[in-house]
Amino acid sequence: MLYLAGIAITFFLVFILLSKTNKSKADIILSLWLFLTGVHLFLYYMYVTTKYIDYPYLLGLEIPLPLVHGPFLFLYTSALTNQKSKKPTDVVHFIPFALAMLSLLPFFSSSSIHKIEVYKQEGTGYELLVNIIFGVTIVSGIVYTIGSLQKLAKHRSIIPTQFSFTEAINLRWLSYLILGSSIIWLLVIFTDDKYIFSGLVLYIGFIGYFGIKQVGIFTNNELQVQYKTPENTLTTVTNALQAPGLDGVQAEKVKYEKSKISTADIEAIHQKLSELMQTERFYTNPELTLSDLAQKIEVHPNILSQVINSVEQKNFYDYINHMRIEEFKRLISLPENQKFTLLSLAFECGFNSKTSFNRNFKKATNLSPSEYLKQLNINLASAI
Repeated sequence: MLYLAGIAITFFLVFILLSKTNKSKADIILSLWLFLTGVHLFLYYMYVTTKYIDYPYLLGLEIPLPLVHGPFLFLYTSALTNQKSKKPTDVVHFIPFALAMLSLLPFFSSSSIHKIEVYKQEGTGYELLVNIIFGVTIVSGIVYTIGSLQKLAKHRSIIPTQFSFTEAINLRWLSYLILGSSIIWLLVIFTDDKYIFSGLVLYIGFIGYFGIKQVGIFTNNELQVQYKTPENTLTTVTNALQAPGLDGVQAEKVKYEKSKISTADIEAIHQKLSELMQTERFYTNPELTLSDLAQKIEVHPNILSQVINSVEQKNFYDYINHMRIEEFKRLISLPENQKFTLLSLAFECGFNSKTSFNRNFKKATNLSPSEYLKQLNINLASAI
């Protein structure tokens, strides 16, 4: 019953993904991955219920299938974080799977009676081949999980240089997805099929629950806001961040070492930026990106990033959220605003969540918002 539930949920999620309008590359990869996962669960269900006796032509198909899960996780992470593979084609990741299928051709071409007998004897005659495929599968799982974690870490480093917010960006979703996949691989290494596939069903349920909660995964809402950023900007930042031993700000400095912009130009752009931020209050836009602001300032995003980094000594994320904190301080000092709640004023300043506001406020002042208000003896309205 557990496996049937997992199969039903898997194919239901595939249906939801395929019914999305304007499907992204990440959506297609995830739908294919889930479809093959559903097939894998179905084949295991046929085995444990001994129904394979009635469908011997399906026997053996489940043996190489674990080799697709690592590549799909890696490709999905790459697509969702807009990090293109340097390989000429994604197909190369599935060469081990193809080789495993070819190595099993003698079994696939054997008679139904022979296949059934082999399964009844738990693989007698094919032990070496199955063990080799299992060993390659373990290596594949470890390598692709590490690769996916590296992609996620790079994505985390890029975000503060391009965005003034992180809540709508798929960090938590990807973190959970990779963590869940890692647990499955640990089950593969240390336990037997019963625990592996039970864990897989729970993982599918987890994907469905958190994927539906995460904006844009199984809905038509836009999630991948990073695609608004010019590709050359992301590529430049990514290359800089790959330099060993550099954090985000240091990497930005490396990126700008060969810049031809003069000190006078930097000062002029910064003055224009400061004036427009004061008059137009662009930071109150909760989804403000570096590209959006650069367009309003009428400079290239790379140049604007250099100006902010050089003069403010902050990346874009910290700069915008610093402006939001200062605006919040200004608003709470006005008596007419004390009828509003703390959170409503935070939203007015451009924050899009209580968590983001609290985190950035504590980072800027070393105090929580409530501690800061208490220190100034300011009483805001209570939330109903």
